[in-house]
Amino acid sequence: METYDVIIIGAGPAGYTAGIYATRFGLRALIIGKEPGGLANEAYEIDNYPGFAPISGIELMTKFKEQAEALGAGLVPFADADEIERKREGFVVKTADGKTYGGKAVILAMGSKKRKLEIPGEETFRGKGVAYCATCDAAFYKDKTVAVVGGGNSAVRAALLLTEHAKKVYLVYRKAKENMRAMPSVVKKAENNKKIEMIFRAAPKEILGSDKLETVVFEQNGKGLHLKVDGLFVEIGRIPETGIAKKLGVALDEKGNINVRKDMSTSVEGVFAAGDITNGSNGMEQIVTACAEGAIASETAYNYIKK
Repeated sequence: METYDVIIIGAGPAGYTAGIYATRFGLRALIIGKEPGGLANEAYEIDNYPGFAPISGIELMTKFKEQAEALGAGLVPFADADEIERKREGFVVKTADGKTYGGKAVILAMGSKKRKLEIPGEETFRGKGVAYCATCDAAFYKDKTVAVVGGGNSAVRAALLLTEHAKKVYLVYRKAKENMRAMPSVVKKAENNKKIEMIFRAAPKEILGSDKLETVVFEQNGKGLHLKVDGLFVEIGRIPETGIAKKLGVALDEKGNINVRKDMSTSVEGVFAAGDITNGSNGMEQIVTACAEGAIASETAYNYIKK
C-alpha cells in the first residue's frame, strides 16, 4: 500500500488547489478524482476567475491539473474512493477497484452532483431529451427548441450557450424574476438575447413524449402550461457528494453539507474538507471560493501533520 502525508479526495477546483498548496508545504500529496475537473468542466465560459479572460471550464481545470502534477502532486484519475478507514497511524482510503492508499490526513473535496426534478417522465426520457449538461449536449439541438429549468448562474449560462445551437430557448424559473439567484450581469445577457424567452412562476410537473421528449408540463398561476420542446436541460442546483463523509462519521449540517470550522477542519480529527461540499462559504458555490477553501485546508492539514 502506497502511503502519503495527505490524501485529497476530489479533483475539482478545491481538490486541485489543495494538492498545489500541499506540495508547497512539502507534503507528499495524492489526489483521487472520480471525475477530473468536476462540475467545473461543464461551464462553457468562465468570466469571473481572476487573471483569465473568458475561458471554458475544461480549459481552466486542465491548467489546474497540469500545475498540481508539475508541482509534484500524485493523481489517480477516474477512481471512485468509496471508503475511508481510520487507523492508529492515520487513514486508509479504499477505491472501488480494490486499491488502497494510506495517509496521515485526508481532505474531502468531492464536490456535488446535479439535483434532479423528481417528476414523472424525468427518468424515462433521460438521454432522450432530458439532459443535465448543456456544454455536453448543446450541439445535439441545432435548430431545435429547448427549455432550461432553473434560476441560478448555471441555468442562465446554459440558456446562453444553447442559443448558439437552438433556434428557440425557454428559460423557466419557478419563482419571480427578482428571486433569481443568477448574477444581474448574466441575467441581462439573457434578456438581451432574442432567442431566449424567460418564463417565471412556473414549476415543472411532468414530462411527456413517445420515443423521446415532446412536451414539458408546468404549473403557472394554478394553471397548466404545456411547452412543446425537443430538449429539457435541468439546472436547479446541486447535492453535496458526502456519502463517504457520512460513513466516516463527519458531522453535516441540515442541508447535508459538511460542517467546517474556519480552518476547514471537521468533526473528525485529521479530516478536513473544502469546496461545494462544505458550509464554509455560505452557499457561494464559486470556483474562487472552492480554491480558497482548498488552500486553507492544506495549511491546516500541514499544521496537523507537523504537530
